[in-house]
Amino acid sequence: MAGHELKRVLGKGFSMAACAGLIIGLGILRTPGEIATSVQDPLVYMALWVGGGVMVLLSLAVAAELIALTPRSGGIYALIAHAYGRYPGFLIGWTDWVANAASGALKAVVVVEYLALLNPAISTYTMEGALLVTTCFALLQLGGVRLGGGVLQAGAAIVGFLMLCLAGSLFYGGLTIDVPAPLRSAAVPGGITSWGLVAAAVVFTYDGWLGASYFGGEIRGGGRMAAIGSIRGLLVVIAIYLGLNAALVFSVPLASLQGHDLALAGALELVFGPGAGLWIILTAILILLAHQNIQYMVGTRILYALSVDGMGASSATAISNGGTPVGALLFSWLLTCVLIMAGGWAFLLSMATLLWMIMYVAIIVGVFRLRATEPAANRPYRAWGFPASGVVCALFWVAVSLFVAITDPRSSLYSLALVAISAPAYLWLKRKRHLEPQIKVSD
Repeated sequence: MAGHELKRVLGKGFSMAACAGLIIGLGILRTPGEIATSVQDPLVYMALWVGGGVMVLLSLAVAAELIALTPRSGGIYALIAHAYGRYPGFLIGWTDWVANAASGALKAVVVVEYLALLNPAISTYTMEGALLVTTCFALLQLGGVRLGGGVLQAGAAIVGFLMLCLAGSLFYGGLTIDVPAPLRSAAVPGGITSWGLVAAAVVFTYDGWLGASYFGGEIRGGGRMAAIGSIRGLLVVIAIYLGLNAALVFSVPLASLQGHDLALAGALELVFGPGAGLWIILTAILILLAHQNIQYMVGTRILYALSVDGMGASSATAISNGGTPVGALLFSWLLTCVLIMAGGWAFLLSMATLLWMIMYVAIIVGVFRLRATEPAANRPYRAWGFPASGVVCALFWVAVSLFVAITDPRSSLYSLALVAISAPAYLWLKRKRHLEPQIKVSD
């Protein structure tokens, strides 16, 4: 072991790749079909993606100030703890760590399920295959942060290239396709619940825009480079998403994709015939594998930061010679394996969904708070159009959170239960570790 300090060994391009790599996932392959269930007007459909991209970009332009002010790894936990103190950080950090492991477990299972579409014999070994997949990527982290970071950057570049190729194929095929009349229209459900699902789908597909903040203590150039790289990465993602969705509505009627689990596979098969969707399955497998690496890198940083601040196991602060938080890696791998075997990740993800949107509000409000409590602090990056931009973003995310909570009250109850459970756990840690009231941040 090398000690307990992370190393600044990640290059300037890493923050851009971390943001893009964490955002682009199965969501963009799947959610167009879910949205098409309620929205079949191409202009309204594209307006949702443009509006979502604009609000996420504006939110990141505000949050980037807090990212730059917090030059340590740990992601949303580190940002919230810096702005508000230990208990809010504890609540968000443990939620984020468990949800990250749950997402990794889910994606490991889905990798095997997609491989089974290519070879049905694999379906007999779904759990064993998922455990093997997640273990291989956990072992990859032992090669050091440079190796993990290189794989992340390569994966993000390849996935982005594949998305552009897919958009180009749909534009080309859409010039000649003649979709049968029965597929040009379908029943559209009414009611507030269906629009709640649409809002959640767009937010979910753009989620991950705070990705670079998980590595703020390891990126050369510190918090400023993490902030600027995040904005650049998000701009790339927005361009890819808008191009891909424009190609989708140009090539096929949205009604033909209604409820499709892999909407882009359905679009390719309509345009190029049966079997063309195989390329989407292969792309989905590649994305899922890339995310196994990303989620281990993210999860270990969350638990490492929590543990350094006295809210986790002391053994989770150990760092290898290659810069990997190996103690946190072991705990993250164990939790992921347990969730694969228990199958409890769907419940955990549902419980965390509403809290993720509340985190956006908390981070934006945190910029206001630090402007008041740390007015003299050196700000390597200042929020665009602040304070007006902060007010607009905070009100937007509050409105979306309330809307989703109303349309899905079960998630609200799960989130409240998590808050209630976290309080006694924090008080126990506070007594045991004699925690100081505020987190210290240094470069």
